[in-house]
Amino acid sequence: MLFWLACSLAGVSLWCVFWLLTHPLREDELGSVPEATVFLVRCIWPWVNTTAGICQPFLSWRLRRSLVRTVQAAGLPAQWLPEHIVAVQLLCAALLAVLAGMVAGVQLQVSISSAILWACGLGLLGSIWPRQWLGQLIRQRRQKMLREFPFLLDITTLCVEAGMNLQGALQQAARYGPKGPLRTELQHALTDMRAGATRQQALQHMAERTGIEAVQQWVTALAQADQMGMSLGPLLRAQSELRRNERFLRAEKLALEAPVKMLFPMVFCIFPCTFLIIGFPVAVKLMEAAW
Repeated sequence: MLFWLACSLAGVSLWCVFWLLTHPLREDELGSVPEATVFLVRCIWPWVNTTAGICQPFLSWRLRRSLVRTVQAAGLPAQWLPEHIVAVQLLCAALLAVLAGMVAGVQLQVSISSAILWACGLGLLGSIWPRQWLGQLIRQRRQKMLREFPFLLDITTLCVEAGMNLQGALQQAARYGPKGPLRTELQHALTDMRAGATRQQALQHMAERTGIEAVQQWVTALAQADQMGMSLGPLLRAQSELRRNERFLRAEKLALEAPVKMLFPMVFCIFPCTFLIIGFPVAVKLMEAAW
């Protein structure tokens, strides 16, 4: 009797574990996987959705606001919510902690306390990885926007000098500008203007979303020109030349940093091999002469 009771309890436990692991794999959750995500996150997205619902009540408004700004700066799709970021952190931490504990306990044959330390250490690294991934996305996105910004300014300047107003020039820049995140943000700002926001408010929100100082200075210059009644043509021409000069300066800075970055592989990888090739025949001759 006890044997059958134990078997029944074991079967119920296994069924509960299987249900917990496969419950997120429902069709209504599989269809909401964001496109602009890495392969690992796309694989675990059903569990991310489920864990996000659990984490949502525990997020403070300050953390939520900070994560919203981070998601906007990274250019992630609208499906990404602050609780999704926390859920990815928790899942990555749990996955690496379990793997580290199993490897340390089974393969390395360490004590339980050492296995727990390994699990906690790698779990902490797993929780840091999503933030590093977001930071990399933000840096790449801002670099693309800095490359696109001078060309969009050139289009806007040409349209204004041709007689169009500023909003019409911005529409032409959003239509014919290079495809990229800055053009997407400009289209978003134009949509806000059509929805009822003022031009200054829409451009200010655009500058906040991009997080680029050059865009913020451009928006501030436009606001000052509107208040003082200045002509926009010379102002936009000066802004375009300034941003293009800054782009060339960034390129020169990267070119000057290249020899410094090449110093480490040259000293530790190339020079030892060169010295080995040159010194080996000399060493052989010295050994022959000694014998």
